[in-house]
Amino acid sequence: MLTAKQNMIECMKGGNPDRYVNQYEAIQLLFHPFMTVSPLLTEGMENVENAWGITFTFPKGTPGSFPVHTPDKIVVKDIEHWRDYVHAPSLDFSQELWDQFKAMYDAVDSEKAFKAAFVAPGLFEQTHHLCEIVNALTYYIEYEDEMHDLIKYLTEWELKLAEGICSNLHPDMLFHHDDWGGHDNTFMSVNMFNEFLLEPYKEIYGYYKSHGVEYIVHHSDSYAATLVPSMIEMGIDVYQGCMETNNVKDLIAKYGDQISFMGCIENANVDKEDWTDEKCEEEARRVCETYGMKHFIPCIAQGGPGSVYPGVYASLSNAIDKLNKEKFGIEDPESARMPIQILF
Repeated sequence: MLTAKQNMIECMKGGNPDRYVNQYEAIQLLFHPFMTVSPLLTEGMENVENAWGITFTFPKGTPGSFPVHTPDKIVVKDIEHWRDYVHAPSLDFSQELWDQFKAMYDAVDSEKAFKAAFVAPGLFEQTHHLCEIVNALTYYIEYEDEMHDLIKYLTEWELKLAEGICSNLHPDMLFHHDDWGGHDNTFMSVNMFNEFLLEPYKEIYGYYKSHGVEYIVHHSDSYAATLVPSMIEMGIDVYQGCMETNNVKDLIAKYGDQISFMGCIENANVDKEDWTDEKCEEEARRVCETYGMKHFIPCIAQGGPGSVYPGVYASLSNAIDKLNKEKFGIEDPESARMPIQILF
């Protein structure tokens, strides 16, 4: 039996996986010192300002955190003078702090799992976090120069973060967020997307790949089928979060030798208050049998191991284990992987 990491590699390259990859089983998401000064919110935390000056809130009973964009909370008040409002936080951390995070990377069994540095938000998300989504999309049309300059500023900051991560933590995978669409459409045309985001991401992902990172996993739980050629050009190896609206079977057939797809178990279908093990198993089986084992990883669409309703993620994992036992005789998957990680 292959380890979870070996099996995922076989899946990505279209080789000989011996079972379905089970969600995030081969990916250990790991953090870095910047997250100590700008941490992710947990449920119940409201109106918290992060290191960029963006206010987020995560009310009880909601699926996740989101930026607060009342007029007084929008960071960029005037896009023509964005430099007066946007001030990149410091990335200068003590070696002692880097070493504390390095210990978490060292604790990962590298035979069984990738050491994946987690970076969020991405460039597009950060622009609309700073400006507000409708404003940002308007600025991409009406203030092209300012948005190019803002993205360049954010890119330079991300490259400095990448330098710290690669030189101190030595991950072999990057797990990078940036939602580029909704359920049925991208937020911008392919031409506009490429004009603003293609080269910056080629620079960021190229840096990671030239400094020891073997695989780039990009999360966008959305429709993004029209952007797949751009993802390939950026150096993305796995598009995580793909919705079924992407016609994933067609994408696998057309692009599978260049990029893999991870997702299709949509939260809206299973991650609900009335969830049951039976519903999770039915959906996991359907997705596995629909999309196959090569260049595809059945996974909850959200950007990390977990679910809105506790128990859903583990139920899906159990269902995929059950299917792997039935189809491939895999009796003891736990011996080939790290303990299941649930972060969200």
